[in-house]
Amino acid sequence: MVLFNMKAKLDTLKRFKDDAKEVAKGYECGITIENYNDLKEGDVIEAFEMVEIKR
Repeated sequence: MVLFNMKAKLDTLKRFKDDAKEVAKGYECGITIENYNDLKEGDVIEAFEMVEIKR
């Protein structure tokens, strides 16, 4: 599993050989993440954004 916070930047997103701006849930795609090259087949990628909630 690979976890990223929103400081990591998506470098490329492709659907088949075409560049894509978004890919619908359930469809395969290819991605590269800026300054990270250790993705392996079978990795699960989860992205999140931490938001501070003032009380």
